[in-house]
Order: sequence, then C-alpha cells, then structure tokens
Amino acid sequence: MADGRRREPPEEDEPADAGRRVLLKYGVVASAIIAAGGIAAITRFATNPAPTTGAATFPRVKVGNVNGLAVGQPVYFAYPLDNEPNLLVKLGVPAKGGVGPGSDIVAFSQVCQHLGCIYGYLTPGASPPCDPSYKAAEPVGYCCCHGSVYDFANGAQVLSGPSPRPQPQVQLEVDPATGDIFAVGMGPPAIFGHDTGSNDVTNDLQGGTPVG
Repeated sequence: MADGRRREPPEEDEPADAGRRVLLKYGVVASAIIAAGGIAAITRFATNPAPTTGAATFPRVKVGNVNGLAVGQPVYFAYPLDNEPNLLVKLGVPAKGGVGPGSDIVAFSQVCQHLGCIYGYLTPGASPPCDPSYKAAEPVGYCCCHGSVYDFANGAQVLSGPSPRPQPQVQLEVDPATGDIFAVGMGPPAIFGHDTGSNDVTNDLQGGTPVG
C-alpha cells in the first residue's frame, strides 16, 4: 500500500544473511589454514632436504702396500667419500682388525667422534704438539681439540677424554700376491656427522661423492 510508511525487510531474511556471513568467515579461515600448511610444508622441505646418497655399497680402493709402510708412519687417504679423511698405520704390534703379515696394519676415520675435529697419530712415547706433558703409552690417536685419546691396537676404543664412541675402523684387505692394501668398507659406529643413533654404517655413504 502507498500509505507513506517505510517498510522493514521481512524478518526471515536476517538468518539467511547471518548464515552467509558465517560461511564467508569459515571460508576465509579455511583458506588461511591451507595457505599456512603450504608454507609450513615448503619450510620443512627447505630446512630438511632429502638426504643425498653417494653410493649404494662401499667402494674397493687401494690405499697402500705392505712393503711401502714403515712402523709408526701414517698414510692418509679419503674414504668412503672424497671429503672424509682417514689414516692407515703399521703399529708394530698385533692389533684388533689388523691385516698384513704381522696383523698390525690398521686404518681409522680421522674425524674425532666427539665434535668432528681432525686428530693425529702418536707412537709410544710421543707427545702431541698441544700437550707436551702427555706421553703416549701405546699407539694412539690424540685429538688436540678436547683431549680424546683412542687405542689403535684395540679398535680405537676411547682411553680418555670426552669422546662418546670409538673411531670407525676402515675394513682392509690385502692382496697376498702383490701386497696391495684395499679399503673395502667401514665398521661401526658411523663416521661423525653421519650418526643417526642407529649405528648403521650405510649412512657413511650419504652426502658426498664416493672415492675411486
């Protein structure tokens, strides 16, 4: 009727408008959640990239010859990746895992199991440059960073210092016909930086380029 009075919208439209506003609000929230989830996924990928595997098995690499070794004179080589240092040495006394005619040739990772420093080798009676007061009682690896000492005749077990584990031993084979010494694998624990808590030495093959 054209009676001059203002007509109000029917009351039944108000719930419909409220419902649309709620749906719109939930749509915005849902979009924000999806966007945040996508950003989180991208962040996780960027901060935790997939591990790189350099090889599926340990390489067989010549690292010396029994006829070219002198007692107490280390030979340095990379294994199993080209950025991982090791040392091979003829101890002059039989050793756990030793090869050669006297079972006295051993090799170990040179990356200290404490914090990853590179340690040196000491013959019996020798002192490290960082601690002249220390005299090695047996063939040992000595880390000048924090004083970890490894017994080379006994699988590089920890003699003293803060290292929580022995040094990983390089598995060696000798060709009896030529005297050539080959690195063929690594024993547990994993090399420092590759340890996941499982002692799985196949982790030593991850993250770099295999030698050989």
